[in-house]
Amino acid sequence: MNVSMILDMAAEGFGDRIVIGRAQDGLTPVRLRELAVGGARVVRAAGADALVYLATNGPAFAVAQFAAAHAGVPLVPVNYRLGEEQLDALLANHPHALVIAAPDQDAAPRRAGLPVRSPADWLTEAAAHADGDTEPAPPTDAPAVLIYTSGTTSAPKGVVLRHHNLVSYVLGTVEFAAADHSESALMSVPPYHIAAVSNVLTNLYAGRRTLTLDQFTPEAWLALVREQRITHAMVVPTMLARIMDTDGLERSVPSMRSLAYGGARMPVRVIETALRSWPGVDFVNAYGLTETSSTISVLGPAEHRAAVASDDPVVRSRLGSAGLPVPGVEIEVRDVTGEPLDAGETGQIWVRGEQVSGEYAGQGSAVDERGYFHTRDRGRLDADGYLHIEGRTDDTIIRGAENIAPAEIEDVLLRHPDVLDAVVVGVPDEEWGQRIEAVVVPRDGAEVDAGALRAAVRGTLRGSKTPERITYWTELPRTVTGKLVRRDIVAALTAPEIGTKGQP
Repeated sequence: MNVSMILDMAAEGFGDRIVIGRAQDGLTPVRLRELAVGGARVVRAAGADALVYLATNGPAFAVAQFAAAHAGVPLVPVNYRLGEEQLDALLANHPHALVIAAPDQDAAPRRAGLPVRSPADWLTEAAAHADGDTEPAPPTDAPAVLIYTSGTTSAPKGVVLRHHNLVSYVLGTVEFAAADHSESALMSVPPYHIAAVSNVLTNLYAGRRTLTLDQFTPEAWLALVREQRITHAMVVPTMLARIMDTDGLERSVPSMRSLAYGGARMPVRVIETALRSWPGVDFVNAYGLTETSSTISVLGPAEHRAAVASDDPVVRSRLGSAGLPVPGVEIEVRDVTGEPLDAGETGQIWVRGEQVSGEYAGQGSAVDERGYFHTRDRGRLDADGYLHIEGRTDDTIIRGAENIAPAEIEDVLLRHPDVLDAVVVGVPDEEWGQRIEAVVVPRDGAEVDAGALRAAVRGTLRGSKTPERITYWTELPRTVTGKLVRRDIVAALTAPEIGTKGQP
């Protein structure tokens, strides 16, 4: 099994349809396959055992993904925002790689003595070697992609996704040729994120044209949606929040049919605003991890609308859930001893399925004897099987003998109409072990009373979950995919010079 079979099926099924890039000058599946074969010849000629991608998203990335598959080597998309020391460390893991790097990113691979091509040169060279018979890709189950995790709480680890993991995900979640010729998808995540990898495959399999937006701004995103008549899009919660919260925007998206979001928790206030603003758009919440080849559970459009319209608190709470498992995936919630918990009980989320890798470079498999992988997320399954995420296990605040999930406190803070963003963390405390502190981002020009926020938490939850201090910042540190970098927040709050604005 090889991911190139996805490209072969597309080339045979709708070979003259534009599937990568702009409608005016994009790539068809047939041309994409020719370039992939040519790129594979370049990789083999270089004697490379990996193809590292160190640039922004675009057609060169799609060609690299399938060229690596045809060459039988892994694609390694690397975060081009990393510092010099981190880049050097990651590239040291791939001493025989060929590197595709943007001109302003080629210093690190050149220091490592690796051969480098710019994205433009890569496409030109692939085209120059594309003539001749189309060579079949090796029928391998070797690693297809190696993605380094974001490392928001620890050093990045290389997640190994094999061909059968990715192909299983595509076959289990997408119908072949389901899209018509007018459909197009806009991706706004970088190539080193699993959603970028998986969406190249799923949209191609469906027959949907894929475009990318390198530098997100609400204005640029909306303009491209209207110009290219985008029908489907994927955003992270911070992006949708900026689209909904930026004053003075023309937010019309007449061509949009479906908007998927994921990568981090979506504030209920933001999705409710989006549903009101775009009533004709189908919203999809997709929850997944790099280790699971992307999505493992989905909250679909009908469930979004039912939750917003319902007066039943159980149904309404599903708007903040991650929905139901996708076909082929099983989810368990377990206690710390590994025993499955009943519906409604919070514990550790474990997942099993053919698309689940749970494998790390140099460390082997992390799945248990039953084939389940520990996601390191906390959550619960309700009586109807809907998955509710309550944060990372590592985020848990231990105050005295009580384990406290920051997510439930953050949800209360985010209900305030003038709070755009919020985070709750535990900071060291001599008496309690950890004390609860919060940072909120107010709407521009708004005065948000810390005492009122603390009272809201106390009234909704209880006194032991009330932040002892609330601080105001203009923004929170997040990765490009919207994940909070909590270690930076704790470091800032415990620094000697930290201000106390907002402390009652």
